[in-house]
Amino acid sequence: MDKSTTNIEKGVLYVVATSIGHLEDITLRAIKTLAAVDLVVAEDTRHTGRLLAHHGVSTAQAAYHEHNETTKTPRLINRLKVGDAIALVTDAGTPGVSDPGYRLVTTALAEGIRVVPIPGVSALVTALSVSGLPTDSFIFIGFLPHQKVRRLDRIESLADEDRTLIFYESPRRVLGFIKELISVLGDRQAVLGREMTKLHEEFIRGELS
Repeated sequence: MDKSTTNIEKGVLYVVATSIGHLEDITLRAIKTLAAVDLVVAEDTRHTGRLLAHHGVSTAQAAYHEHNETTKTPRLINRLKVGDAIALVTDAGTPGVSDPGYRLVTTALAEGIRVVPIPGVSALVTALSVSGLPTDSFIFIGFLPHQKVRRLDRIESLADEDRTLIFYESPRRVLGFIKELISVLGDRQAVLGREMTKLHEEFIRGELS
C-alpha cells in the first residue's frame, strides 16, 4: 500500500481500532494509517501480522503487552519525540479498553505528545447492539478480578444497578462466573456472546440459569 496516500503527522501516537474477529471489519482509514506510520505497536505481532498481511500492509511491528509495557513505554516515547509516527493496536477492537495501551497513551499525553484516535470496532458495543437488552444506559465492567473474594465484592457492588451490565470473561471461567452472578444478582435476563464476527459466532439469550 502506498504510504503517500495518507496524511500522517510525525511524532504522533495513533490509537487504531482493529477487527475483533473478521479481518474485513476494519475501517479504510485504519488500514491507511497502519500502512503510513513508521511503526505498529501490537499486543501480539503474530496476530496483528496476519491482519496486516491480509490488507497488504508491510509496516514494521514491535510487541507491546502487559509483561513489557513498563520497559517498552519509555523507548516508544523517545521514538515519538524524535519524530516517528506510531500506531498502537491490540489483538481485537479498540486499544486501552480492557487491553494494553493505557500506560502508553497516558505517558504520551503527559509528555505533550499528540494522541489521535482512529475509531472502529469495539467488542462491548458490538455485543450490546444485538443483545436485545436496554441500550439507552449501560455500564461496562470488563474483566473482574481473578481473586474470588474481590470478584464477589465487585458483583455485590452492582446488586442495585438497573442499567445493562457488560462483562468480559474467559470461556474457561464463564460457567462459574454465571453461577456467581446468579448467587448475587439473581436469575436475571442476560445474553452471552462468543466468537463475535467469526465463523462460529453465537449469542445465547435468556435467564442466567
